[in-house]
Amino acid sequence: MRSIRVRLLFLALAPLVILTPLLLLVGMTRWTADYDKVLIANVESDLRIAEQYLARIMTTTGEDLSGVAGSVGFAEELDASEASLQAYLDDTRRALGLDILYYLPGGQTSDWPVIDSALKGTPATAIDLFDAETLTAFSPDLAARARIELIPTRAAVPTDRTVEDRGMVVHAATPVRLPGHDGALVGGILLNRNLQFIDTINALVYLNAVTGGDRQGTATLFLDDVRVSTNVRLFEDVRALGTRVSAVVRRQVLDEQETWLDRAFVVNDWYISGYLPLHDSFGEAVGMLYVGFLEAPFTHAKRTAFVIMLAAFAAVVLLSAPLFLWLAKGVFDPLEQMTRTMRRVQDGDLSARNAVPRSGDEIGQVAGHLDDLLDQVQERDTQLRAWASELNQRVEERTAELREANAKLEDTWRQLVMSEKLASIGEITAGVAHEINNPVAVIQGNLDVLRETLGDAAQPVQTEIDLIDGQVARINAIVGKLLQFARPDDFSGTERAVDLAPVVRDCLVLVEHVLTRADIRVETALAEAPRVAIGAGEMQQVVINLVVNAVHAMEHSGTIFLTLDAEDRNGRPGAALSVRDTGPGVPEKLLDTVFDPFFTTKQAEGTGLGLSISQTLIQRAGGRISYRNPPEGGAEFLVWLPASGET
Repeated sequence: MRSIRVRLLFLALAPLVILTPLLLLVGMTRWTADYDKVLIANVESDLRIAEQYLARIMTTTGEDLSGVAGSVGFAEELDASEASLQAYLDDTRRALGLDILYYLPGGQTSDWPVIDSALKGTPATAIDLFDAETLTAFSPDLAARARIELIPTRAAVPTDRTVEDRGMVVHAATPVRLPGHDGALVGGILLNRNLQFIDTINALVYLNAVTGGDRQGTATLFLDDVRVSTNVRLFEDVRALGTRVSAVVRRQVLDEQETWLDRAFVVNDWYISGYLPLHDSFGEAVGMLYVGFLEAPFTHAKRTAFVIMLAAFAAVVLLSAPLFLWLAKGVFDPLEQMTRTMRRVQDGDLSARNAVPRSGDEIGQVAGHLDDLLDQVQERDTQLRAWASELNQRVEERTAELREANAKLEDTWRQLVMSEKLASIGEITAGVAHEINNPVAVIQGNLDVLRETLGDAAQPVQTEIDLIDGQVARINAIVGKLLQFARPDDFSGTERAVDLAPVVRDCLVLVEHVLTRADIRVETALAEAPRVAIGAGEMQQVVINLVVNAVHAMEHSGTIFLTLDAEDRNGRPGAALSVRDTGPGVPEKLLDTVFDPFFTTKQAEGTGLGLSISQTLIQRAGGRISYRNPPEGGAEFLVWLPASGET
């Protein structure tokens, strides 16, 4: 009943419940992607502004030096004393906001490309790294400003360093070409802890930022991967000097020298970030310029938009579903009545009817047709019950006939079993009894005559006579085994537990003439195994069947391998006998039929019941017989029998 309601509701609301959220998801995904692109474009623009400001500082520094180098005051001081020149340079350095300013006379060389270019007549400005000794040579205070303790930073490249004492300097040099003086004027601005420089960049970039506040954005100057000038905060009034950039950013910006434009974790929060590699006068990447703004406000804005859209969608669904159910009630009620009627019919009440007014709509027509069909079903049920009674009577008659036929079939099967046993006995005894019984009787009779005739005179050949007696006894034993095979019940008594090893050896005695005539060699490996629950005669019949089949399969020559071992199956102890030959085996297509009655590969020979009878005997004893074509060739039959429990 409820399934109809659910299905109809689904059909009606599927476009709203499934397609609309899907469209919303696609739209929001696309909007989010575009929104993120706008943020990246924004931070890229911010990075360009910061880069231009840094370039402007470098340009201004070079222009200031060029103005000083060409000034009349500088020319006059060059002709004055060295102390006067140094005082002039110190005053000029402070006036220009420089940290380094000195004059290098011509005729010298320098390891700095900036200075070397100025000495050759071309002014140059670059960002260079000064080590602690160089900074100390200019001023101990300058070296102290550059020194920054490193702070362990999450996700940064592991390092053993604890301090950064190098200085990042805006390094500028301009040629001096004055009468009587030829050289270079060199100046520099230390960027380490230069908070005015970094705060100016932050103010330029984020003064009217889209983030909604002047403290939402940050700027940083990195020496290698260490923050040497930043307005990123560790705490409220503590700047994150000495913290380091993450390993993934360092790899892309410093190692691969590519600009980073993406979200990144900065000290303690996520920022939409831009990182630009900075190169020194040697062309090496020595640091980074960073700008970025907090991602959290924009993430909150996106989340708010998602919530508003989902709330609007939920409101539409909540208003639409009840309205649809109210309109669909006229459809549900007749369908639910038909469902109740069918349930009563299913429970056996064939008199149940819908009793729905036959309106002109399709559901009313279906309900009326269903009542008509139920009338026909009730009538047919009455007829079927009558036919079922008649059919039951006929089935009982046919069952009695089948029982009788089955009894006849079992009798026929027992006769076939006996025929197969007689056929096996006939095959074996045909070559043995005829060739042995008569000569044995003659030998035994003549031996007795010799013994009686010679009397004491037979003493010199008594050993030979005893030997003949022994061989005649052996021949009689063979004949006795044949008789035991032919009439096992006469010899087995009530014994139902046998040791397989002696039975196998006795069987080899019985078929020795068959093996000798066919030039068949037998190899045995009869290990100690438990006694099994089968009659000795039945087991002899199985073993002889398998050995004779193997002889026939190999025809003229070959080897039969007989192996006996103890083997447990499914937790039951037992013994396994393997009979393997070196013949051609059974074709793959006939593997499933080797145990079928009347199956034989010996055309015009045998009845094909040997293996079937053997299988019956083994299964009756609770065992199993199976066949396979081993990888080394030939055929292998494996007989497993459970232990009898007797010792």
